[in-house]
Amino acid sequence: MIPFPEVAEYAAALPDVDEGTRYGHRTWLVHGKVFAWERPFSKADVKRFGDDAPPTGPILALSTDGLDEKDAILEAGLRGFFTIPHFDGFAAVLVDLSVATKRDVKRAIVDAWLCCAPDDLAQDFLARARRRISRTGD
Repeated sequence: MIPFPEVAEYAAALPDVDEGTRYGHRTWLVHGKVFAWERPFSKADVKRFGDDAPPTGPILALSTDGLDEKDAILEAGLRGFFTIPHFDGFAAVLVDLSVATKRDVKRAIVDAWLCCAPDDLAQDFLARARRRISRTGD
């Protein structure tokens, strides 16, 4: 489990991120491209669950680098990662923060940021991360 305030802090700490609101919910953007947003269920979403109970935790939506990446994330079977019919054909996954692990959520936030960040910014971020890892052995 990862509390939403921690998700917000982590997303906002990535380079060149702006926090805003969209449809009244928190949204994180890098250079004007949305990569993460708070995504509660609409009444229509809840109805589409039918007899199945929808996830009850806070829901985070994360951009993916295309539908193939979305499918790979979902096929990986990470706890709390899922989609809904409203997201069919849309390159993003949903995360139930009440059951997902902090490690998986943090990695997915970075991946979402990387797929939306300009190439030079993403490459600089990855190079700095590699240098940090080689220094610390993490």
